[in-house]
Amino acid sequence: MDEVFKALADASRRRLLDSLNARNGQSLRELCAGLDMARQSVSKHLAVLEAANLVTTVWRGREKLHYLNAVPINAIAERWISRYDRERASALADLKTALEQEPMGKPEFVYTTYIKTTPERLWQALTDPAFTRRYWGVTFESDWTVGSTMTWEEAGVTIADPAQVVLESEPYRRLSYTWHTFTREWAEAHGFGEEVLTKVASERRSKVTFEIEPLGQAVKLTVVHDDFDPGSTVLEMVSEGWPHLLSDLKTLLETGDTLPAGPEVARQEEKSPQP
Repeated sequence: MDEVFKALADASRRRLLDSLNARNGQSLRELCAGLDMARQSVSKHLAVLEAANLVTTVWRGREKLHYLNAVPINAIAERWISRYDRERASALADLKTALEQEPMGKPEFVYTTYIKTTPERLWQALTDPAFTRRYWGVTFESDWTVGSTMTWEEAGVTIADPAQVVLESEPYRRLSYTWHTFTREWAEAHGFGEEVLTKVASERRSKVTFEIEPLGQAVKLTVVHDDFDPGSTVLEMVSEGWPHLLSDLKTLLETGDTLPAGPEVARQEEKSPQP
């Protein structure tokens, strides 16, 4: 947490976050040009932001793209701010909101979090129904081999479709699969009307990828959710669920329990579904 506050204390680093907030997924060259800052200075500031987990990176071919990561701010808001007067913490609360609602320059969502666990335990948490039910409210039925189908069960609704498949499966390292089909039963279970169902059902199917990297006694988890249509309604919906879901996953693996859903979280979950 100290690294997050230290990173945010510098005006130049806040400018970099503002730039990514306005247009996510920028290369080093694009960031330098947009901020009129020297390449060496930008590189140093990005290193501090990456160390604080406020920025995460994804390679696309030979190009390294930088993404603003809302997870640390979300963790501060849920685990720390609640101990103090909300009024006194309003600046951080506003920052949390800004990071989670940033307009996306590329149709892609990237989150990174660090969890004190093992790659084997994290893989189990991503695939074992006994785990996923606790922090996600979803269970999967699959043998987790490439090309295999996945059956989703959520809110009492079973979603099966031949297009729900495992794309990549490297145990304890990498897992990728296509997102679920939006059915009428799913919409009714979440309280969505015909208009919303028509929108999300007409969009192309997105995919999610989990990258697991061991780091001593901890594991770095990077979640990439992409392949959305421009202006995607699905992207808007899942973007509000991922930060809380990852916080719950981290807390479950580190403490054996999930985060309590406070009044603000409960109200937000009523408005939009979890990923």
